[in-house]
Amino acid sequence: MADAFTCRVEDLLDLDDRRAMPDADLRLLSGAASSPEPPPDTRTAAAAVPEPSGSELVRLAADESATWAQWAEASNVGDIALDQLMADTRALASDFLTADPLPLFVRTRQLRDRVFGLLEGHQHPRQAADLYVVAGYLCGLLTWMSSDLGQLRDADTQGRTAWLCAELAGHNDLRAWVLSTRSKVAFWDGRLRDAVNYARRGAAYRPTGTVGVLLACQEADAWSQLGAETEALGALVRAEDARDTMSGEDEVGGIFACQPARQENYVAAVQLRIGRPADALRAADNALTLLKTQPVRAYGTEAQIHISKAAAHLATGEAEGAFEALAPVLALPPDHRMEPVTRRLGELPVDVNRAPAAGQVGLRAAIEEFRLHSAPRHLALSPGEGPA
Repeated sequence: MADAFTCRVEDLLDLDDRRAMPDADLRLLSGAASSPEPPPDTRTAAAAVPEPSGSELVRLAADESATWAQWAEASNVGDIALDQLMADTRALASDFLTADPLPLFVRTRQLRDRVFGLLEGHQHPRQAADLYVVAGYLCGLLTWMSSDLGQLRDADTQGRTAWLCAELAGHNDLRAWVLSTRSKVAFWDGRLRDAVNYARRGAAYRPTGTVGVLLACQEADAWSQLGAETEALGALVRAEDARDTMSGEDEVGGIFACQPARQENYVAAVQLRIGRPADALRAADNALTLLKTQPVRAYGTEAQIHISKAAAHLATGEAEGAFEALAPVLALPPDHRMEPVTRRLGELPVDVNRAPAAGQVGLRAAIEEFRLHSAPRHLALSPGEGPA
């Protein structure tokens, strides 16, 4: 107050104040008035307070531990909330097989942000691990979606974050699924050796469920693209072994599951690349039969099976069979025309040399029209984006 009023401390006191003050305070006031030194620093004064000792020290330590325990016991998420987050993640992974990708991408991103927000708060270590598992699967979903939309660089970024979540959670099945998504991205990015290595690393975790089947199929896919027939066929055998020795169920399902039809789709593609169109055709027909028995039919997988069947027909000179096989693919709505489908469809004209010339022209035109109105192209040409 004396500083505020630019006066001396004793100028603030009247006679009654001085009479009411203890002698010690009066002596302190007189000393302060006669000394030019500034008042002592409150921090120094606080530091000068002696540490408690004896029973007071023991009581203080107990109070400190109790205060910390109250903080540690508190959590911003409960077990029911964790169950709901995992249930929502399973729903998104299942919807991915049949829904339009962009609205689903928005929903997945929103749920991921909720989980990230919870992880920035405080929860028990077990609950934090569960949140990292959910976050890892959601980033894995965003990896897969980004890749299917033709955004491979963004997919790779999502994959790295998904891997971090799997590591922080210490969850081997999640590690395997993340490495599966990263193998997929590497394959479509032309990094085939990386695709093989990711698939092998994932299998090394000896996961439960069907991810072991998918990882072996992805390895075979990459080997066949490299022209390594022996390695590709060996990986397909390991896929069969993985299914026969599978333990446990898939934790999430949907896109994070490898049903028999999906496995046969890989078999058909591999057999095509190593020059066995008859075997590819059998695998494609088997895949379509198996697909009819599944409760949910993934339009992306089904389209790729039809493309493999068409390619097998073209390789054997059966142009009419190829056009018939492609009819369901060409009828897909634009929002369901994902990058793997458009890429594989774009490879077909190379193999139509045995088809009649008129048929070749019509097929090329239909494929070009399909690719022109695909989901990746619509995304690339959306406001704020440049062309693909």
